Amino acid sequence: MGTMKPVIAPQSKARVAVVGAGVFGAWTAEYLRRAGHQVTLLDASGPAHPKASSGGESRMTRAAYGKDAIYSRMARDSLAEWKSLGERLSLTIFQPLGVLFFTTTPDDFFAQSLSASRDLGLPIVEMDPKQLQARFPMIDFRGVELGLYEPHFGALMARRAVQALVAEFVAQGGEYQQLEVRVPSSQGALASIRLSDGSQLEADAFVIAAGPWLGKMFPELLGGRIVPTRQEIFYFAPPAGETCFASPHLPGWAEFSDGDFHYGFPALENGGVKFAHHCDGAIVDPDTQRREHTKAALDEIIAYRDRRFPLLRDAPLIAAEVCQYENSSNGDFLIDFHPNMPNVLIVGGGSGHGFKHGPEVGRYAAELLSGQAQVEPRFSLASKSAAQHREVH
Repeated sequence: MGTMKPVIAPQSKARVAVVGAGVFGAWTAEYLRRAGHQVTLLDASGPAHPKASSGGESRMTRAAYGKDAIYSRMARDSLAEWKSLGERLSLTIFQPLGVLFFTTTPDDFFAQSLSASRDLGLPIVEMDPKQLQARFPMIDFRGVELGLYEPHFGALMARRAVQALVAEFVAQGGEYQQLEVRVPSSQGALASIRLSDGSQLEADAFVIAAGPWLGKMFPELLGGRIVPTRQEIFYFAPPAGETCFASPHLPGWAEFSDGDFHYGFPALENGGVKFAHHCDGAIVDPDTQRREHTKAALDEIIAYRDRRFPLLRDAPLIAAEVCQYENSSNGDFLIDFHPNMPNVLIVGGGSGHGFKHGPEVGRYAAELLSGQAQVEPRFSLASKSAAQHREVH
């Protein structure tokens, strides 16, 4: 695949404004800074704030993506950057818990994930039901036929990671401003954006990485292509004196069975045991959606928890979060230029699985702007429609 004409020349010290200090925006800003550009990162409410898709305690990093090996490669390459960030700042950013996948209904996803990991040189262990039960006795694997274990992956401490990255970006010469942004419509290169303090910010190029707000910023272009959905996450207290729900005993885990997808984490840093149902939640407005959990979602999670984790039966709920995904129509990222504003790059569509890929998304976005890469067809605007048909999990 060839390259394309640069929006900003490499090493040109171009002025770039990046709107959105979530994981995609922060890493894009950092890679642009490393390339020698003058970068201003903006966010209306702060890095990884509670209403953002990058907020919250933890995110899974994994390489198992079935046929979608592009994401396996991105996860592998991003993990090195996450580890480096933690080492540079002496912070726990990545927790090497290992990640376990299991299913009652083995399908191509498992066979293709196993093949892709081996092709990429990533350690992965195939496990039968007896091996699963012996290795992870705190889980009831009744009905399960197959497991895959990725020993080198685990959890990313999400809010901490993004906030630490932005702090380092500023310490190394980047600029951060906490202001709301208005992007005017244009039929040519954009010259400036309006900020909530009344000022105008001029730049040579603009990156809009506004997560669930993308559809509100570009309603005609993205209103039906990037859809925020409500997602509920729950944390339960493990029994007193019981250590099996902490690392290294319990890994990060995900069950893909009969087209359904539950996942969770051990009690990280003495917190609660995390459970979530990865599903097509209700479409919401990120500014006005209610942030209280629902009884229906809690009841569903408790029923799942009691079936697979019987030692947690009657465990008290100690925390709940309501966040959102910003789903693209097919689950692939959107990283492409605005069709009417050639110096505006749109970066988003994390679709609930994007956090782990932040470093590679940032690197790729920076290379697109400098003409060192070409738009990946799967990440193109043309590949997104208003009809929701998710294909990536």
